[in-house]
Amino acid sequence: MSDWLDEIKWDADGLVPAIAQDADSGRVLMFAWMNRESLRLSAEEGRAVYWSRSRAKLWRKGEASGHVQRIKEMRLDCDADVVLLSIEQVGGIACHTGRESCFYRRFEDGRWVETDAVLKNPDEIYT
Repeated sequence: MSDWLDEIKWDADGLVPAIAQDADSGRVLMFAWMNRESLRLSAEEGRAVYWSRSRAKLWRKGEASGHVQRIKEMRLDCDADVVLLSIEQVGGIACHTGRESCFYRRFEDGRWVETDAVLKNPDEIYT
């Protein structure tokens, strides 16, 4: 029996893109990277664990902010090179800017416009 992680097409750095989507609303909340260990831990723990490229270490979403992502379902795309996490976002904030989603800018009339309000000041989240 093969390991389910072997079915994933990891990139040259051993990473796979992961999209976190709100299980209820369907809104895309964020994008991050996962390595083999973070994806295995996510499945085992039932919460999103990512790989931080900038810090070169595992990152349990919410470890500093309390905004944990509880996994409801994990899916793999047809090419086996993108993971989709259907999640419950604890606290309703996924973005380090204090917004619901990291995708809070919309392209309008040749420029990026911030469309989502800051729900909580990041200075109050990360102390």
